[in-house]
Amino acid sequence: MKKNITALFIGFSAMLQAQNTISGTVTDSKKQPLIGIAIDIPELHIGTSTDENGNYSLSNLPNGKVKLAFAYLGFATQNKTLNLQNKETTLNIVLEETEFQMDEVIVSTAFNKLQSQNVMKVEHSSIKELQQKGTSTLIEGLATIPGVSQVSTGTSIGKPVIRGLSGNRVLVYSQGVRIENQQFGDEHGLGLNDAGVESVEVIKGPASLLYGSDALGGVLYFNPEKFANTNTFKGDFNQRLFSNTLGSNTSLGLKTSGKNWKVLARGAYDTHSDYAIADGDRVTNTRYNETDFKTGIGYSNSKFSSVLRYNFNKLDLGIPEEGIEAQSTSKKTEYPKQGVFNNLLSLNNVFFFEKSKLDVDLGYISNDRSEFEDSDVAVLHMKLKTFNYDAKYHLPKIGNFESIIGIQGMSQSNKNSGEEFLIPDATTNDFGFFGTGNYEWKSNVLQAGLRFDNRKIKSDAQGIPGLAGSFQAIDKSFNSFNASLGYKTNLANDLSLRLNVASGFRAPNLAELTSNGVHEGTNRYEVGNPNLNTEQNVQTDLNIEYKGSHFEFFANGFYNHINNYIYTSPTGAIIDENSVFDYIQNDAKLFGGEIGLHFHPHPLDWLHYETSFETVTGKKQDGDYLPLIPANNWNNTLRTEFKIKNWLDDGFASLQFSTTFNQGNVSGFETKSKGYTLVHLGFGGKIKFGKTAFDINLNGNNLLDKSYIAHLSRLKVDGIPNIGRNIVLGLNFNL
Repeated sequence: MKKNITALFIGFSAMLQAQNTISGTVTDSKKQPLIGIAIDIPELHIGTSTDENGNYSLSNLPNGKVKLAFAYLGFATQNKTLNLQNKETTLNIVLEETEFQMDEVIVSTAFNKLQSQNVMKVEHSSIKELQQKGTSTLIEGLATIPGVSQVSTGTSIGKPVIRGLSGNRVLVYSQGVRIENQQFGDEHGLGLNDAGVESVEVIKGPASLLYGSDALGGVLYFNPEKFANTNTFKGDFNQRLFSNTLGSNTSLGLKTSGKNWKVLARGAYDTHSDYAIADGDRVTNTRYNETDFKTGIGYSNSKFSSVLRYNFNKLDLGIPEEGIEAQSTSKKTEYPKQGVFNNLLSLNNVFFFEKSKLDVDLGYISNDRSEFEDSDVAVLHMKLKTFNYDAKYHLPKIGNFESIIGIQGMSQSNKNSGEEFLIPDATTNDFGFFGTGNYEWKSNVLQAGLRFDNRKIKSDAQGIPGLAGSFQAIDKSFNSFNASLGYKTNLANDLSLRLNVASGFRAPNLAELTSNGVHEGTNRYEVGNPNLNTEQNVQTDLNIEYKGSHFEFFANGFYNHINNYIYTSPTGAIIDENSVFDYIQNDAKLFGGEIGLHFHPHPLDWLHYETSFETVTGKKQDGDYLPLIPANNWNNTLRTEFKIKNWLDDGFASLQFSTTFNQGNVSGFETKSKGYTLVHLGFGGKIKFGKTAFDINLNGNNLLDKSYIAHLSRLKVDGIPNIGRNIVLGLNFNL
């Protein structure tokens, strides 16, 4: 495989370069030139913007079909596909004004369509939008997206939940590579920093057709920040301060691009004290520190595009076990604590042919995780090394029909070197191949696909049989066929309907197959089951969406049936003062959805009202409820936009009421949760003093200092509330 890819690199580099150029002018409906319109070719990692006359130019482009996106806040995004053949092309664009957000190109789905053209409904949010809400971590920001929530341990550890499914049932991608970081563990968070991340796309539902095992519940797809526009240099400095944790987040980024080469680098550092609850007490050892560094280098010409990225992330996390004890504002973590080192290396390549193209993504992840109980000697030390490969061939388009065939695979090894073992030394190997097609006619789109996967897991025998920490050797193979079918149509002007039916699967993880001991953070003795079968689900999604000039409305409904759902069940036995839980299986179902609207009344162009409601119910076949199902939530936001003379541009102010309802539908060993309403306030914009300009946002989260306990908080069993009032100040300077 590696030799073939190297040969492709050498062969295509030797080809003669085509000389394609696209240029033109971008105007509004009144034929006035538009300044600063972003023109982007995502697959080439090339971008530019219009000058003071609305003109733009892009050169050194490949033959064949090229997709361009023209986007600017306040105007409807246009996506253009051109068939280039060794010539100069003039493309003039007229953008129509719109009061709502830009229509984004979706990268996480197969054909990279605009959201409005996509068969599958995908939630898209920029990291800037999430940060403007005053969230302190990436996972906290994700939890503000309808249908997404988090299982949290204080403010430092959060695991994503999509429509009631979490852990290994939600797949995370960054830099085009699947993230593997022992995500089966309750204390193992997302492991990503929002610095150097452009946006996130959320697929709510089975995406195994494109991503294989572990995409049974959905996918979080993080898009890295873009390179600078051609022949430009950019630098920025970001600083955020948090009153509650006396914390700070600092980020510095530099990037430049020439005609072919481009490079960027960004460093970030976070540090936080123990968080304070509403009465002012601090929750002991919820402090944490995080260091993050990202860099990338890219090269593109008319025959291929290649981008190499690297991400180093270091986490120093306190593990709260004492509750509210000794009060301290120190940022130095105490025992017990975790030390996590992540190294992520990715290589993305696109090879262009006359009427087709080939995408090849390679990734390597090293996850080094240690737990320290009372000294600097790690009692738990796991090293996980993962190599990923993903190749997609986009076949020549036949009329209105597009198609892709591809292969994916993963080779993974887990090694232990501490005193305690959570899982045995093991290797995991995945291989899958798939095909998918997209057919468009008039206002209709039909998309379908098939896939086959195989996962092999082999582990070593360790310890003394019958005693805690011992593991039997296993050698298991899991196979799965999956399919998807989606249809999108316009029922009327501005009114669209999407209907999707897809299957997904998840092979049981090592913890579920092999556990034999007290698992980290669970306070229970868990016993694995080597006879577990693959989880297999079928989900039906219905989306109705209306987008008018001053009113938007959406309604999403889903029904998810899962065969062989894996969960823990108490046996009634006690070992070492801990209740014993077995891993067992049962069929399950989840159903619910999201509904919302966005109202922008005319002629009050400065006013926006948004509301959304989300609900999910999860049950086993026997009628009992599934664990870790988020409570129903209702969000209401009033937002104003304004400009103050010549010193504040893009100003905004927002008032949000977030209501979480009682959660009484709980599993046998869960406790019910009371509802609560939180009030958030935000203000921001671009401040200008002469030639100096910077972005500012000021947020008051939980402004009324409400004392509450989230249903998915892992500190709930100890009666410890979530974070109290938090004032957040954010500044962004362009250098």
